[in-house]
Amino acid sequence: MAWTRDEMAARAARELRDGFYVNLGIGIPTLVSNYIPAGMKVSLQSENGMLGMGPFPYEGEEDPDLINAGKQTITELPTTSYFSSADSFAMIRGGHIDLSILGAMQVAENGDLANWMIPGKMVKGMGGAMDLVAGVKKVVVVMDHVARAKDGTVEKKLLHRCNLPLTGARVVDMVVTDMGVFVIDKHGSGPMKLIELAPGVTVDDIRANTEASFVEALKAAA
Repeated sequence: MAWTRDEMAARAARELRDGFYVNLGIGIPTLVSNYIPAGMKVSLQSENGMLGMGPFPYEGEEDPDLINAGKQTITELPTTSYFSSADSFAMIRGGHIDLSILGAMQVAENGDLANWMIPGKMVKGMGGAMDLVAGVKKVVVVMDHVARAKDGTVEKKLLHRCNLPLTGARVVDMVVTDMGVFVIDKHGSGPMKLIELAPGVTVDDIRANTEASFVEALKAAA
């Protein structure tokens, strides 16, 4: 047993704090907007020029003209503001975003992140990821613990060193996977710390599916 995509998003949402300005990446991170604690004021920012996004719309209530940077339909709030993408990136590069929650293809034990390109495969581009990991105050990655191919092969995603092109070096502070939660001292040299296990997952399961070095510092699972 492991966490579902929604449970991973809910766990990542526990890193939110009142008053935070937050950027959510494409994929599982977008689900975090549905788990902002009641009463907490968090402003979601999108690279395409929007500050103050609401939760995802219910089916049939989508506005095709209202999208985030990943071209997903979203909702606005009474406090929502709009501006150019240039202003949006100025916010990011100026250090005004407190937290970014991103997906990843690989994360290294020192905090290196690869989340935009697989050589030989066509990609849309890096988007704002490189700016985000360089400009925000904290980076949380949410991803599946391993990559499973159609032929059944499994590739580990938490590695000693990334072998895909990097989005940023020493930029990741926390990793939430379907199996557990790790924290990384991106400015130090120590191993990652495993602080939580998903229900039904053991430390042996983690070790069997993780190349990166880590130490146990377990808390109670949520």
